[in-house]
Amino acid sequence: MSKSYSQFKAMLAVAKAGLIAIFRSPSAVAFSFAFPLIFILVFGFLGSGGRISIRAAFDPGTDTTNYLYGIIKTIPGLRIIEKPEVEIKEDLEKGRLTAVIAIQKNKNASPAYFINLKSSEAVNPQNLQVLRSILESIIKNIDHQKYPDAPTVAVINNHIEKIPGRTYRTIDFILPGQLGFSLLSAGVFGVAFLFFSLRQTLVLKRFFATPISRTFIVLGEGLSRVTFQLITSVVILLVGYYFFHFTLIHGWITFIELLVLSFIGLVVFMSLGFVVSGIAKNESAIPPLANIVTLPQFLLAGTFFPIDNFPAWLQPFCKILPLTHLNDAMRNVAFEGAHLTDCGKQLGILAIWAVVGYALAVKAFKWE
Repeated sequence: MSKSYSQFKAMLAVAKAGLIAIFRSPSAVAFSFAFPLIFILVFGFLGSGGRISIRAAFDPGTDTTNYLYGIIKTIPGLRIIEKPEVEIKEDLEKGRLTAVIAIQKNKNASPAYFINLKSSEAVNPQNLQVLRSILESIIKNIDHQKYPDAPTVAVINNHIEKIPGRTYRTIDFILPGQLGFSLLSAGVFGVAFLFFSLRQTLVLKRFFATPISRTFIVLGEGLSRVTFQLITSVVILLVGYYFFHFTLIHGWITFIELLVLSFIGLVVFMSLGFVVSGIAKNESAIPPLANIVTLPQFLLAGTFFPIDNFPAWLQPFCKILPLTHLNDAMRNVAFEGAHLTDCGKQLGILAIWAVVGYALAVKAFKWE
């Protein structure tokens, strides 16, 4: 009596064959392992102890009617952040802001103003010194131009109030972005080229001659892609953690949660790969179509720079991209100490992208 055909075992066999094929592909290994690691190594060596930029905010009690306030806001290289007080405090604790500047009018005659700085232990001391030098230069220029014979217009308090905080390294921003882009590239380029090649070489037709169903063919190939990319994620996270002190705030729990996010992100991005595979009329059409999907996200989804660095009119577009929300969720989990249950907004938007992506994929995907 013959045994019944096992779709599950057939799916595992397809997945195993697909995984072996991926590892034998130099381009797949290069895009998934080499390129992200090169970026991480470069930014890790250049910025292992540094911060992203000189960013500051004004204290809510600051006298905004004085000319010092107006001049400080227009200084090139000094970015003044305007946010609610709670968010300013949070950014300061995490080293995203160099300091909070408070300008207070002196009740006595001289000097006219006192400038107080509040910083945190997470801030690079060099950035704090640069900010202080900028403020001192402003005061000297005003004294020289407007009041050459009068006492100084303002004095910076020598005591800088520092609140506790964790060091926020460049790698804490760069690594999640690179991991996210690696997942996006694998999901779009990998899936698009894979299924177009299987269709063109008639491998899918040969599969149809076997008892395995179409659903399990797709699941098997998808499983091989997911397995390979999760291995990539593990390597990237371990290199970042052991060589460049990438923050995993809750240790192994954070590590596992980042892998879960990697899996979710890859599933979403694979839907876009299926769409590209179905739309492409020939193999040469895949790269431009895939780049239309990936390039805007690579540049605008906060991979290298915070989204708030972009013009205000561009930021709404940045905030609807799926890679933006995957990057945000990864950074929140790795450094902020959030858990997956705290990333409802990001996971919800990724879920919407998954529904839309797979709905389009079903319509566009071709078997032959």
